[in-house]
Amino acid sequence: MNANQLKKRTKQFAHDCVKLTLNLKQTRLAKHIEGQLIRCSTSVAANYRAACLSQSQKAFIAKLSIVVEEVDECIFWIEFIKDENLTEHEVLNKVLNEAKELTSIFVASRKTLMNKLNR
Repeated sequence: MNANQLKKRTKQFAHDCVKLTLNLKQTRLAKHIEGQLIRCSTSVAANYRAACLSQSQKAFIAKLSIVVEEVDECIFWIEFIKDENLTEHEVLNKVLNEAKELTSIFVASRKTLMNKLNR
């Protein structure tokens, strides 16, 4: 998967998370989670785009590390929504699976780059 495909995929992930928050039950907890999930999911897309503009491999790895942290936070909030039964599980499972796949991609990429850098 190339950088442009990942840019599109992370942007779509952010859109999917925003749409997910629109379907949450209207509770005080849901309102809090809504803001957190929107912030971290859009951060995944924005920071990946920033990583692609990095001027060095070290800078790319640093930005990619932020992406990993943010997508992992998305998993936390999506799982929390599921635990609290704040929306339908069908919608959640699709977004949760994508978050886990993105995490795997970015962790593997970071590991590969770090190994190359340390040779």
